Amino acid sequence: MCSDLRYLCLVALCVVAVSCSQYRTIRKISSGDLSVGLSVCDELSSGKGRQEVDKIDVIHGTSEDGPVIMNAIRDSETGEMVATDIISASKVTAGFRNVAERAGYVTVKFDITVPLGMAGSKWQLKILPFMSIQDDKEALEPVYITGAHYRAAQLRGYERYRAFLSSVITDTSDFIRVGQLEIFLERHFPETYRMRNDSSFISDADAGNLFGVTQKDALLHYTKDWKWKKNERRKAKAGKMFAKYVKDPIAENGIRLDTVLASGEGFTYRYSHTFRSRPLLKKVHVSLEGSIYEMGERILDLRFPEELTFYISSLSSLADGTEKYRMTVLERVVRDHTKALIDFGQGCSQVDTSLGDNAAELRRIQRCLEDVAARTELAPDSIVIVASCSPEGTFASNMALSAARSRAVAEYIADFVPSEWRELLKTSVLPENWEQFRKLLVNDTVISSDAKKLALELSGDLNDPDRAEFMISRMPEYRYFREKLYPKLRSVQFDFHLHRVGMEKDTVHTSEIDTVYMAGVQALRDLDYRTAVRLLRPYDDYNAALAFASAGYNHSALDVIGRLDDAEPKVCYLKALVLARLGQNDEAAKYLKSGIASDPHLVHRANLDPELSVMAGQIQNDFYGD
Repeated sequence: MCSDLRYLCLVALCVVAVSCSQYRTIRKISSGDLSVGLSVCDELSSGKGRQEVDKIDVIHGTSEDGPVIMNAIRDSETGEMVATDIISASKVTAGFRNVAERAGYVTVKFDITVPLGMAGSKWQLKILPFMSIQDDKEALEPVYITGAHYRAAQLRGYERYRAFLSSVITDTSDFIRVGQLEIFLERHFPETYRMRNDSSFISDADAGNLFGVTQKDALLHYTKDWKWKKNERRKAKAGKMFAKYVKDPIAENGIRLDTVLASGEGFTYRYSHTFRSRPLLKKVHVSLEGSIYEMGERILDLRFPEELTFYISSLSSLADGTEKYRMTVLERVVRDHTKALIDFGQGCSQVDTSLGDNAAELRRIQRCLEDVAARTELAPDSIVIVASCSPEGTFASNMALSAARSRAVAEYIADFVPSEWRELLKTSVLPENWEQFRKLLVNDTVISSDAKKLALELSGDLNDPDRAEFMISRMPEYRYFREKLYPKLRSVQFDFHLHRVGMEKDTVHTSEIDTVYMAGVQALRDLDYRTAVRLLRPYDDYNAALAFASAGYNHSALDVIGRLDDAEPKVCYLKALVLARLGQNDEAAKYLKSGIASDPHLVHRANLDPELSVMAGQIQNDFYGD
């Protein structure tokens, strides 16, 4: 009896001690004695001052009821990895870091430190990182740190829910008095009874017609209706029972628990996040939110310090924005033309807008004339309208028909041009458009090569066009020519003869901004490297090499740089960066040193590029000493 009493007292003292300990820990967090924050990660370079630490693994597994995500640490005595139930708030220190954008992506890394001064096996710490990028705030994958007792309680909840599910009847035969049903069938319907082991199918309607009672009627008669209804009510409560037993479900997706490092001060979670960069993006901010949970209930919101800032460097900032000009030759006389397929009735010259696509073609010509009239830098000298015919009929009749159609079109469009242009409308004739016919023959894929060759020979001798058309009309393919090719010969061409207003010389050489090149430079600044490469590739200059390097095409970039002047500091710098990427560090160091010697500011730029930062530090020491 005394032994039992001492045991109960000991248990009570332990409970009180634990409760007091947790209370003191919560009070420290609330008062700020246990501070929280963010810190940039220590890349643990191989140089002097490297701190040796043990790596913490993360156990990812699955129990029968759900996933298990536990922390583990190397035991100092046995060397084995053992689960830990130490829970603490994130110990982080505010700071900043320079990170590089590469091929349009940026990776930020930061450490979330969990000091040992706060324990709670019954707690779960949920840390929610956020990244502010320009005007957007993006939630990153959360980090969960779960105590052993908390996880055990979660698993017990899953076990109780599984026990509930096991009580739900899934075998429908449990609802039927099978023995009584068989006796009934054997006694009254022996034919049906003999089917009990027959795998052939008989429809319910057929069975009812044969025996006067349906299978459904028999099943309902011998079904335990009360038991079935009770089971249905139990199934309907599945969601409610899950919420009752599983207070805090184990998250199966979207949890981030990256590389973890352990030091004498606690645990450190290494968080890495890669995202697509944006044009003009100079920096992003990372902040934390989080809470402590006990038995699925939030008991305390953690206090976090100022956000962490990452300053982003991009190769696109090295772009040379100097405007590029190209020499152009301006001619005083400007000629342009357009063609319209206007149908005419057979032997007719009247413009009929209801025929074929005439209405649409004439509207297009009207818009074209309006565009020419709107160009104040150009003035018209004449607008020549040329109507052509197909070879059908005699050449003389086609000559007259072509002239009549040209005049008809000129009269029609006179209403759509400025009044001072009407006297500039001229007409010309093309009786039979043999040149266009030959082009159509060459590109045709239907007629045979022999027929095509013969038609080209006949249409090539135009000393007597009527005889040429007669000989072609005797070919088996003539019907195809008339139906498919000849209609395309009946067209109207508009030739615009213009001159530049105020220009007296016949030609003037001038320079203008190369808009294609500048668009490539802008694409480079906008991180649209594919477009930048496409537009800048033909120029084979510094910006073209930079576009290749930014897109990750290092060999192409090196090929272009090899043809540039090494005396330019930025060229030396870019060449050093590409060589370093290709593993040619000695050559890279030589060009970087040359670039820094010509432009000392490049050493600060090199500190932003991970390929050259260590190399730049060594070069700086060579110049200025340790």
